[in-house]
Amino acid sequence: QLRLVESGGGLVQPGESLRLSCVAPGSTLDGYEIGWFHEAPGKEREGVSCISSSGLSTDYLNSVKDRFTISRDKGKNTVYLQMNDLRPEDTGVYYCGARSYWGSADCEAPYTSWGQGTQVTVSS
Repeated sequence: QLRLVESGGGLVQPGESLRLSCVAPGSTLDGYEIGWFHEAPGKEREGVSCISSSGLSTDYLNSVKDRFTISRDKGKNTVYLQMNDLRPEDTGVYYCGARSYWGSADCEAPYTSWGQGTQVTVSS
């Protein structure tokens, strides 16, 4: 329902940081809850962090709550995921997802739009 494009992935060493970006070319993210989802090799996609359409509500996976921060810049029509203190277990493809909803963020909700993903590799 919405075209999403992620960027910012790469190869880093443990303890380093990355900032992922999610944009919707030709459209607006206003009115959409946006989430970041992690797909590790051989595992199912899981919600990492999500942010409400207003930006006032966020949801985090417990394992990343003290290391990752999700935010949105409505002026730039962009949602970010700041990932600090990266660990090898964070390795995988990160997808941006969206659902049309104006309420509290919930990563377990059925997201309807997806980007193609950006690869994050954490290795020494």
